[in-house]
Amino acid sequence: MTVLEKEGGVGYHSSGRNSGVLHAGIYYGSDTLKARVCSQGSRMMQAYAEERNIPVRRSGKVIVATSSATVPQIDALLQRARANGIRAERISPEELLRIEPCAATRSYALHSPDTAVIDSRPVLRELEEELKRLGVTVRLDSQVVSVAVNRQVVSTNQKELSYGFLINAAGLHADRIAHQMGSGLRYDILPFKGLYRRLLEPASRRFRGSIYPAPDPSLPFLGVHITTGVYGEVLVGPTAIPAFGRENYRWVEGVHATEAIRMLRTLAVMLGHNRQGLRRLVLEEARRYRKGAFVRAVRKLAPSVSASDIGPITKVGLRAQLVDRHSMSLVMDFVLEEGPASLHVLNAISPAFTSSFALAQMIVDRIQKKRLTRSIDRASSTGPPP
Repeated sequence: MTVLEKEGGVGYHSSGRNSGVLHAGIYYGSDTLKARVCSQGSRMMQAYAEERNIPVRRSGKVIVATSSATVPQIDALLQRARANGIRAERISPEELLRIEPCAATRSYALHSPDTAVIDSRPVLRELEEELKRLGVTVRLDSQVVSVAVNRQVVSTNQKELSYGFLINAAGLHADRIAHQMGSGLRYDILPFKGLYRRLLEPASRRFRGSIYPAPDPSLPFLGVHITTGVYGEVLVGPTAIPAFGRENYRWVEGVHATEAIRMLRTLAVMLGHNRQGLRRLVLEEARRYRKGAFVRAVRKLAPSVSASDIGPITKVGLRAQLVDRHSMSLVMDFVLEEGPASLHVLNAISPAFTSSFALAQMIVDRIQKKRLTRSIDRASSTGPPP
């Protein structure tokens, strides 16, 4: 077994740049793949971290209504949590202040005690070392250039490798590899850039866990939230604005003309259709590039935070957001698509890191079941032994 990693180390992109929140699974409808793997994935990740002395912090999360329009979403999330078998409790403003002294809400809030935070980087390093101990070859600096499906050969910038079965979990590049293999053709990735800031001391010491807004049903993303990290640092953000490169972390870094034009065209068509409130999302998120608008978004969650409490940080992430070409809308669930001797993990967006262990187990089970079915079919076709 071989793992191909295009960078010189693990965690250079999505897995190493996320917020570190291990989500409980409250936000996802019970009919979604996210709901099936999120809470289980969080439990598996926390157990893995404890066994290997990787820091993890069960700090919990409160979800607050930042406007009267989002108050009904608190009850909707509570019902969703119950349907998914997840612990959650509706709490009063007074109870909210006992849990998170700086938080504010309209009417009431939701408490998720099982939300945790972790540092993803030691998890990734431990996984790499464990794979090597198990005899798996981890090839760094191995960027996939092309895939010949008929020959079952992957060409990298270093060499050609044959494969019996290929799992495409390339994150921001997953659609590109899937398309080369004739899969995922109705989808494209349109990355969204997430910029963070940090709370400075002494303001940061007033926060205990995470504060999230109740989702606005007219928008596809949650918006700015406050996260107390595993080491006590407090992040605010992220923003979610369209990026014009799969690795467009700053200015024109990672922007390639042909791909940028394709992404601009896709975005223009989507803005024309304006499904999922995309125009409003892009406008609001663009405003948050300015510190004043960003601070106002934070103050909806924690009114005592001032502009002087918020400082810069270099943390930038990119969301590998999938777009459905047919409907020109954002895909909100994970997508697993099978191809010839391959399986493609598409739309690896939040809570992908939380869900990763459970999703990996699901993928392995699916592959093993398919192989067993094929073995039975072959045995049946040859008939009983003479």
